[in-house]
Amino acid sequence: MRDAPVVGGVNVSKGNGEIIRLRRGASIADFADKLEAIRGYTVQPGTLVTILFNLGEMATATESLDEATFEVLGAELGYKIQMVSPEDEDKELLEGFGLDLEAELEAESEDDLEIRPPVVTVMGHVDHGKTRLLDAIRQTNVVAGEAGGITQHIGAYQVWTEHDGIERAITFIDTPGHEAFTAMRARGAQVTDIAILVVAADDGIMPQTVEALNHAQAANVPIVVAVNKVDKPDANPAKVRQQLTEYGLVAEEYGGDVMFVDVSARENLNIQALLDAVLLTADAGLDLTANPNKAARGVAIEAKLDKGRGSVATVLIQSGTLRVGDAIVAGTAYGRVRAMVDENGDAVEEAWPSRPVQVQGLNSVPRAGDTFIVTEEDRLARQIAEKREAAERNAQLAKARKRISLEDFTRALEEGKVESLNLIIKGDVSGAVEALEESLLKIEVDDSVQLRIIHRGVGAITESDINLATIDNAIVIGFNVRPDTKARERAAREGVDVRFYSVIYNAIDDVEQSLKGLLKPEYEEVQSGVAEIREVFRSSKFGNIAGVIVRSGTITRNAKARVIRDGVVLADGLAIESLRRFKDDVTEVRTDFEAGIGLGKYNDIQVGDEIETTEMVEKPRG
Repeated sequence: MRDAPVVGGVNVSKGNGEIIRLRRGASIADFADKLEAIRGYTVQPGTLVTILFNLGEMATATESLDEATFEVLGAELGYKIQMVSPEDEDKELLEGFGLDLEAELEAESEDDLEIRPPVVTVMGHVDHGKTRLLDAIRQTNVVAGEAGGITQHIGAYQVWTEHDGIERAITFIDTPGHEAFTAMRARGAQVTDIAILVVAADDGIMPQTVEALNHAQAANVPIVVAVNKVDKPDANPAKVRQQLTEYGLVAEEYGGDVMFVDVSARENLNIQALLDAVLLTADAGLDLTANPNKAARGVAIEAKLDKGRGSVATVLIQSGTLRVGDAIVAGTAYGRVRAMVDENGDAVEEAWPSRPVQVQGLNSVPRAGDTFIVTEEDRLARQIAEKREAAERNAQLAKARKRISLEDFTRALEEGKVESLNLIIKGDVSGAVEALEESLLKIEVDDSVQLRIIHRGVGAITESDINLATIDNAIVIGFNVRPDTKARERAAREGVDVRFYSVIYNAIDDVEQSLKGLLKPEYEEVQSGVAEIREVFRSSKFGNIAGVIVRSGTITRNAKARVIRDGVVLADGLAIESLRRFKDDVTEVRTDFEAGIGLGKYNDIQVGDEIETTEMVEKPRG
């Protein structure tokens, strides 16, 4: 270690490029603890705050900082900063409680494993018939209940079909099919064994078709293509096959390895052939096995707050068996499995791998994509959830902290540029809330305007949401939810703006417009009136008074004015301090009328001069 003075008179010993691992949302105090572990003596967080201040960053010792800030600080002190990814962070957190899921999987032998059903995600462009296809597969009607024809929730269903004389199960995950739900769709692909890419035969490849395809390929998931709507007169399945060849999906009949099935969800055509294609793809290239004889592990696919049942989460078991009464932790939610139901609403006592079930009994609503594990006792589940919640909160704070240097900060304050639109988002399901949040945070308008999401949650809009909105001057967005009575009364009393939406894009459009409205208006100077001096009256009390005739526009009292002589501006920054017609004080004088104008202390006027008044008019933004 070598001592080196740092700007600001703080002495601190520099490192030799050692790596310091920090979790997301760590603070300077955490950084000081890590330095202490390396150096073997106490490092005061205040010292690091001073160093950071001299590097042009303001932060407190306990504030969550982003990665870039730590890199600046680390570089100054001679250390390499390594931020721990969310996955590694969670892995380390679980290992701290004696749970190593990777080691657990590696320890399983062939004898422990049993064949499990494939998990299939249906993807594709909006309006290409994904929901109707699932509809045809499971013979239920979901389409009718959807706002704007867009699937708003991730659902999971298990269907049984006969294949080679054997009854086989397939689990379907129904991910929404519009670009704002990219995050949820990507999550759908994470738990998926096979993706069905739905392409309309009359429409061909669309932007979201490509997007869905990229997600499936990034997750390294085999794809079966369902060419839908082949019953339409303008259907062209061959064109779809050719278009997809450009994206690396070559049909078997063209010498490739991707199964294409021409279907019509409306006419119930070739649905069985599609299910057979899924099972053939699974059997050919995938080793779908899991150990059912252990504590359950899996993923929360969707979750919502139900009025009568509390937090309800749809979970997909990936290994082990989930039983009623198990202690469970899913993300930051924990509890005991009070009841389980399947997609038909029937009670289930046990759920095996690849089985989707709805679970009741969690204390809060997990997010779509959160992993869940069964623990030996409730206390352990609670401790894991609390640790995760603290880490999540710190990470959110770091994300929310806008990096701004001292100079920028001072300048922004001087110019009154720091503007932010605060939002509170409440929705019926966590996936929709998360997708809406991601979409809103992507809106780019101007550096002078910030969008801050100060709270997000699942369930009805409550009085505490309105209280928070009152304190932080926020707008509340309700997505498929409404406020309870107390919240409605409070909102009306406090004047809180609560908006309701059932289609995500309307919400995004409205917020974008609000952000544009927050932009600082740009003004330009516009001439409002010109008066010609016909006579100058001397007054001991008021100085020189100009007797004028208004040549154009309107002269208004208190308007900004300048004096022009022979086309040259003689004086600027004046004001019409008095304006009279005959003996009456007036507020304005229009074209072709005469008046007396007093310019305050400015007396250098003569007959023939012009007095021009101006006003600042807001420029419309392009």
